[in-house]
Amino acid sequence: MARKSRLAKRPPVHAPTSAVDQGTRCAPDPFAAVLPAIAALGAISSVATVNWVAQDMDGLRNRSRRKAGKALRDLENCCLGLQEIFRRFLRYPDVFGGAGGSAASPLKFGVHGPRLAAEETRFYQQVVNDTASMLVSATQNSFDVMAAVEDGSITAPEEVFFSFGEAQDRLNRLIQERATLAETVKVGAEVAEQLVGLVRKLRAHMME
Repeated sequence: MARKSRLAKRPPVHAPTSAVDQGTRCAPDPFAAVLPAIAALGAISSVATVNWVAQDMDGLRNRSRRKAGKALRDLENCCLGLQEIFRRFLRYPDVFGGAGGSAASPLKFGVHGPRLAAEETRFYQQVVNDTASMLVSATQNSFDVMAAVEDGSITAPEEVFFSFGEAQDRLNRLIQERATLAETVKVGAEVAEQLVGLVRKLRAHMME
């Protein structure tokens, strides 16, 4: 018996039906851009952890070569950059807000398949590039700030670290509750704004 072609099992691909559709392209999943931005926020909010796991200097560990002030300025710039990225997400709700029947779908790849016009395609690629760069920078700068806290160069009160923990909890709930794309973007924008203020509070407690 002849084998059936696997191609026969695939659903038919329908051609665009309007002049607008004919000028669009199917884009990668929007969560591929949004989740790295959430991860960058997670890296910054992990500053909360150093309040509980930091170890006192024992004379054997070298102090960080990077000045706390420089690390905090760069981390603040990361927060501002992420704040702008989430604002850009909000400006394109058709791409990053869910659309049609998938709007209520929980966090999941393969549900959202937006078709983008040429301008939207350029925006998508640019925001992915910016987000990837911000993730690397946020991770490094958060590490340096946490090292400065351990070294005693930053002596913020516990309340500031608790607030970083609250931001961390909000991000965790997005994953635990499998939030929708629109809710993920909304909360991400709010957390980015919150982290800007918290990093500025850390700067007010530098010992240098």
